[in-house]
Amino acid sequence: MPELPEVETVRRGLAPVLLGRRLTRVVVRQPMLRWPVPLEFARALTGRRVEALDRRGKYLLIRLDDDRVVIGHLGMSGSLAVRPPGEAPALHDHVILETDAGACVTFHDPRRFGALLLSTALGVEAHPLLAHLGPEPLDGAFDGPALAARLAGKRCSVKAALLDQRVVAGLGNIYVSESLFRAGLSPRRLAGSVSGARAARLAVAIQAVLLEALESGGSTLRDHRQANGELGYFQHAFAVYDKEGQPCPGCDCDVAREGGIRRLVQGGRSTFYCARRQR
Repeated sequence: MPELPEVETVRRGLAPVLLGRRLTRVVVRQPMLRWPVPLEFARALTGRRVEALDRRGKYLLIRLDDDRVVIGHLGMSGSLAVRPPGEAPALHDHVILETDAGACVTFHDPRRFGALLLSTALGVEAHPLLAHLGPEPLDGAFDGPALAARLAGKRCSVKAALLDQRVVAGLGNIYVSESLFRAGLSPRRLAGSVSGARAARLAVAIQAVLLEALESGGSTLRDHRQANGELGYFQHAFAVYDKEGQPCPGCDCDVAREGGIRRLVQGGRSTFYCARRQR
């Protein structure tokens, strides 16, 4: 599932095409996504101008000039991409947005786990999909003490806590594994024990990993595409994710004797880590 860097990459790619533009044609070709596309979706968007493109956690927010807000989620296989004018829709192009400048943006989702919903500017923060979200890890206020406060008292593993969108918004399996490796913290460590210097290291690691992923256009393991259709390439910089049995960067562990990067399953999700470096 796309995480913060993938959604933010899409947001940045769509901004030059959608910001300030009026939507002249909106077509819903497949209304059954994870939740049904609202019946009034096409009518509500047609003729409206896009005032802002925001992101909250893994959700894209398209703010219109009548104070309505489109809440978009890419699900497991979704993408929002700019298509050449006049290009015929692909099989899984479920929603099409055309602007007064002739640009065409399509919501493509083969597995249909994504979503396009409507809210209002006043109600969007209280929307059931957004109301529970924790702080944004790239905000200036996100630091060691702020992270420690979110983890305090939690009896689950730090890996499970960081995947909880109520603790920190936007993180998923890839970037949690990479961040814990950089911070030198075991994914098994009790979340409530991450405070002080540990929390400071982890907050710095989370921000560094996310920023590097953004510079690389996100990670493409299967479906992620940038808004221009290009792949992300942060997957080529993974230190531990999906590298079971390989040596980890900057570590002198003996792969033949110690097994290199290890994989364990936590909460049904694969975790990759170095048992020697991460404590």
